[in-house]
Amino acid sequence: MDVESVFHMAGGVGDTSYSKNSSLQKKASDMVKHITMEAVQEVFLSLNKPNSFGMADLGCSSGPNTLSIIKDIIKSVEEAEACGVNVKFLNQCPTITTKEFRVYLNDLPTNDFNSIFKALPDFHGELKKSTRRSDLYIAASPGSFYGRLFPSGSLHFVYSSYSLHWLSKVPRALYDEQGKSTNKGCIYISESSPPTVAQAYQAQFREDFSSFLQFRSQELIPGGQMVLILLGRRGPNHIDRGNSFFWEILSRSFSTLILEGEVEKEKLDSYGVHFYAPSKDEIESEIKREGSFELTQFEMFELEREESIKGERYGWAVATTVRAVQESMIRHHFGDGIDLDKLFGIYASIVDQEMAKEEIRAVTFVLVLRKLAKE
Repeated sequence: MDVESVFHMAGGVGDTSYSKNSSLQKKASDMVKHITMEAVQEVFLSLNKPNSFGMADLGCSSGPNTLSIIKDIIKSVEEAEACGVNVKFLNQCPTITTKEFRVYLNDLPTNDFNSIFKALPDFHGELKKSTRRSDLYIAASPGSFYGRLFPSGSLHFVYSSYSLHWLSKVPRALYDEQGKSTNKGCIYISESSPPTVAQAYQAQFREDFSSFLQFRSQELIPGGQMVLILLGRRGPNHIDRGNSFFWEILSRSFSTLILEGEVEKEKLDSYGVHFYAPSKDEIESEIKREGSFELTQFEMFELEREESIKGERYGWAVATTVRAVQESMIRHHFGDGIDLDKLFGIYASIVDQEMAKEEIRAVTFVLVLRKLAKE
């Protein structure tokens, strides 16, 4: 499957769209917003007082989350200009006045960029009122962030939220010489998976993450920073009640449809997700090996259920979130005839049943990286 030509969050503003079903991602990014803003301010105040500040949001998708982070970043820069930051930068403040912001919104070509463009006139108006800035230039940069996207040294800051756990492809090593899956009945790493499955996913992550770091090092100026938010796992074990367990639940949901004759078993056997939840050690090891960045901060956190979505409503909230992310891939593989309402209704029920037994603790990492100057 050509991921780049198929994968995208559910577009538009309908009930099953990513725009309407990304509140969990928003909650997570808000939890670590102080880390993002501190990194932006430090870049702004330490990098030669840039008159033109360039930033990119990689894996921006569409919906309210996309534009809200831009507003937050611009406000944080204004705070920096007003000296509302770390005292070690105070002596620089009086001479810093940025003339323009350049924002590049990146996602795969199938992303619903049109929804973003339609929201820009109102966004510009609101931004001018709240920040008094009209010198903001926003452009779309479609393409995979596992390849080169921007001119050399054109960026000061890179932001990516809930994107880097998506691989560039489903690992080819999951399939034998006849093209048949070695991970039958499973769509991700599970207890029944042979060891080669986890090895294939790990190798693909290392290749992709190394490429990501390499290309970003060419696009960022020395001293530029990145804030990366992604799903991960606690330790070396892939099988726990964390992010991998949500894929186990989706496999079980498909199995129910198979038992009812609505999905062919062979279709499930040949389906795999292009996802990987790395460990902290794997991330740190690849950053060190690639050598272009210094890891200045690494935090792990878990999202707790909100009181307003406990009980059965929580399972539905998780199900609609997963559907908004996976619908394009599922429809492409299983065909338009698959009943997604039924599939994710089953998924929601299983989530609620499992949460009644024991909490599912999805792990999120936030990383801050600074590009090293060449020796």
